Amino acid sequence: MTAAAGDALGAFLDAEIKGSVAASVQGAVDDIRRRLGSSVAAVLFYGSCLRTGDLTEKVLDFYVLIDGYRALWGRRPLALANRLIPPNVFYAETRLDDGLVMRSKYAVLSLPHFERLASARAFNASVWARFAQPCRLVYARDQAVERRVAAALAEAVRTMASSVRPLVGANFSAAELWSCAFRQTYRAELRAEAADKGRELYELDRNRYDALTDILRGEWQATMPGNRAWCRLSWALRRIQGKTLNILRLVKGTFTFDGGIDYLAWKISRHSGVKIEITPWQRRHPLLAGLQLFWRLRRRGAFR
Repeated sequence: MTAAAGDALGAFLDAEIKGSVAASVQGAVDDIRRRLGSSVAAVLFYGSCLRTGDLTEKVLDFYVLIDGYRALWGRRPLALANRLIPPNVFYAETRLDDGLVMRSKYAVLSLPHFERLASARAFNASVWARFAQPCRLVYARDQAVERRVAAALAEAVRTMASSVRPLVGANFSAAELWSCAFRQTYRAELRAEAADKGRELYELDRNRYDALTDILRGEWQATMPGNRAWCRLSWALRRIQGKTLNILRLVKGTFTFDGGIDYLAWKISRHSGVKIEITPWQRRHPLLAGLQLFWRLRRRGAFR
């Protein structure tokens, strides 16, 4: 695979995304590809299971990049939902040959849509914040797709770091830059994690983020950091936009995500310690139950 745009950042990320993954992860990828068919152009593995390497009783996180929404969904409502409130998110269980069951959550975006949402053209932080973090390209149809994905990931890193550059001053450290970036992007979503999660994410991959910072400093030498007041306003607006989109995605997920309300309860309990018991009524009426749980858990401090 050639480096995205032939630059240092592209070369760094090209090497990273080619890293190996467990055979069980690849088995889950192969199963998802069979479910979605020939429209799949690439699959990215990301999230806590990749960061920690712990796959035991966990849900794997994937982004599946497809040729287009009509190619996959035809004229069904799922195509419109995927375009207007991206991504569509689904749950899969894969039973491997050794009897092991792998649980996966996979988000679906078209490759062109992913490229836009991973760049500075997207005001919303959801995609570029996720993919400024480590990921693995566990499937790509061909080298042309590999190059496009690698270039999009490089743009995600640049966009993430640039989005907070005015907030950290001229003599920032890598820890300050990335802790600030994670803190701002977490605040722009409904999150169950603790307030210090940003620093924790930096510490988990300190060497990576230090190296990325050195590369970005070289790219930024001739550019100004931007206006701090405008940057703060932008993040305030992102918090409103991001949390609104999160609520819309949760509502949409009640129709697309099998077992979604159980997954939501498990996820919130794991990150916040707030225990949730799902009733039979809530499983029969996931949309109403999801809205009910949102307000109840918000009051209990399960997420911000």
